[in-house]
Amino acid sequence: DMVSDNRTLVTEFIILGFPNAREVELLLFAAFFLMYVLTFTENVAIILIIGMDYHLHTPMYFFITNLSFLDIGYTTVTVPKMLANIAIQSQTISVTGCFTQLYIFFFLGSAECFLLTTMAYDRYLAICNPLHYTTIMDRRACLWLALGCWLGGLLAPALPTAFIFRLPFCGSNIINHFFCDSPPLLELSCQGVFEIEVINFVVGTTVLMSSFILTMISYIFIIAAILHIPTAEGRSKAFSTCASHLTIVTIFYGTTMFMYIRTKTIQTFDFNKIVSVFYSVITPVLNPVIYSLRNNDIKQGMRKVILKQ
Repeated sequence: DMVSDNRTLVTEFIILGFPNAREVELLLFAAFFLMYVLTFTENVAIILIIGMDYHLHTPMYFFITNLSFLDIGYTTVTVPKMLANIAIQSQTISVTGCFTQLYIFFFLGSAECFLLTTMAYDRYLAICNPLHYTTIMDRRACLWLALGCWLGGLLAPALPTAFIFRLPFCGSNIINHFFCDSPPLLELSCQGVFEIEVINFVVGTTVLMSSFILTMISYIFIIAAILHIPTAEGRSKAFSTCASHLTIVTIFYGTTMFMYIRTKTIQTFDFNKIVSVFYSVITPVLNPVIYSLRNNDIKQGMRKVILKQ
């Protein structure tokens, strides 16, 4: 319900960004710009290399392609606006723009959770059930699994975002963050937000914990299977196909769980911003490096693509 007294409702927000960093603004701009360009270039390169080399048309690389699309979207929804904030001091964002950013960010984040789980399941099948792997993980299964990740991502933040969207904002309109994230937004509402905080917590915990637990279960089976491989060479080869995925899972879940699985947000938003930079800007830069530049198949694919030109 609308606020009954004559306080004016907020029509736009001001994204505070990094106010304490005015003296190092150029440095911040250069760092974020470089990371954004790198994220975009690396992920587009991976999508093209996997697309052009038919040796890489396997389930694992199909899911890596999806991860690259997610990472491009994930940074594009926050970083260009943040760069504009620093460069031209354009810190305002419309209420609709803010909720759109919030929704897309959490849609892509949730989809990434589901995709990391799917990739763990793919590795589990490849290592624990190698004889039936190609029949279980056929093209159709891959497409359905990927579609499930994207659809799950679309649905997960719908309810929390709808509830936040209905809140009246009528006091301060300054968001103490570098993008429209739910904790600093809820701080600005002039109505009680306890129920919404609970919904946020339940949805966030369900998405993160269910995908994290399923990923860990896959890894328990994978590690058990690897330990039963008789040769050291066989063990190291099997583990190397999972090492990159495990690294990404650790970084992604470590930072997102820290941020969102807390009923009452710690009030040091500056500290939260640093954690957010880690998973929204740094992780998408690291993913392609961790996944592909250490990977001989991708390196060979890259050579083929370059030599074809």
